[in-house]
Amino acid sequence: MTIYNLYIFDRNGVCLYYQEWMREKQPGMSQDEEFKLMYGMIFSIKSFVSRMAPVDFKDGFSSFCTSSYKLHFHETASGLKFVMNTSLNVSSIRDELQHIYSALFVEYVVRNPLCKLSQPINSQLFKTKLDSYIRGLPFFSAKVN
Repeated sequence: MTIYNLYIFDRNGVCLYYQEWMREKQPGMSQDEEFKLMYGMIFSIKSFVSRMAPVDFKDGFSSFCTSSYKLHFHETASGLKFVMNTSLNVSSIRDELQHIYSALFVEYVVRNPLCKLSQPINSQLFKTKLDSYIRGLPFFSAKVN
């Protein structure tokens, strides 16, 4: 099991933070293009799920799988979007994404007077705490299975 990468988007689709851990394949496009493509895909999937769902549900989608990775999604009440790609054998990480938001993002970005919420995250403390948390998760592995 492994974690490939994490995106944090604001409500307008601006990528505030991106980090890779064990991503082997590069996308073949600029990072800005990749961010736009990822945000557009999330926006489209959210719209599709809300329109096609046979019953009304409040959570929307939380993950989807391809043949090579699993995308996990968490959206906060303020519209922040946390997107993490993992290997297929990682089960739901809703609680972990919620923890990244409430214990790390709020603590080290929102409460930091030097961080502007509409700007990319440059807090070294946030980056260090996030990396430490991710590497400590039971499904983080130094090897790709």
